[in-house]
Amino acid sequence: MSTEVALPAKVTWLGHAALVLRKDLAIERRTGEVTTTAGFFALLVVVLSSVAFTVGDSRLSVSPGVVWISVAFAAVLAIGRSWHREREESALLGLIVSPVPPSALFAGKAAGIFVFLCAVELMVVPAVALLFSLDLPALAPGLALIALGATPGIAASGTLFGAMTVRTRARDLVLASVLFPLLSPTLLAAVGATRELVGGASIAELWDYLLLMSAFDVVFALGGLTLFSALVEG
Repeated sequence: MSTEVALPAKVTWLGHAALVLRKDLAIERRTGEVTTTAGFFALLVVVLSSVAFTVGDSRLSVSPGVVWISVAFAAVLAIGRSWHREREESALLGLIVSPVPPSALFAGKAAGIFVFLCAVELMVVPAVALLFSLDLPALAPGLALIALGATPGIAASGTLFGAMTVRTRARDLVLASVLFPLLSPTLLAAVGATRELVGGASIAELWDYLLLMSAFDVVFALGGLTLFSALVEG
């Protein structure tokens, strides 16, 4: 009779990242604080913008900016709330000393923030379409591509610099001050692509904007994977 005991399979890098993502999603499913707070704030920005701008063609011209300004401000709030959880009861320290590689921790946190931002965008885009009289069914495929091009870079850079500011007192102010200048190329490309789409451009005419956003996605993702360890362990 064999007395061998089956050992648990070694968790891979992707497995560690998935565990971090599952942790964040489980907490959010239970509390709903990130998506509820960030989504409400983004919708408030949309409503105030719809009231502030005049009726007519100008409403169409400002609608792309309203979408991405709302998402950008909501992203800072979502990133801040996500990292605030890790400050409570030294949760971040527990993650650092755990067997989870720092790069996998970064990937899991970034994936969670990506999901939260996608949820906010699903609230913002229909609200903008309704208040600014956009043809959402016709624009939806192009808007989805633009969102998929811009959101990973926002999530990756936000995760990286959110970790950098997690130990500071004025972390939300510091995060916004650092993050917005870095996100300017991505946000400008997203606004430009959305403006062209609203103006009647086809998806094929948006590839330059999508390639630019994808390049920044890669830069932010690689930067986060390589620099995250130094930030959280320093």
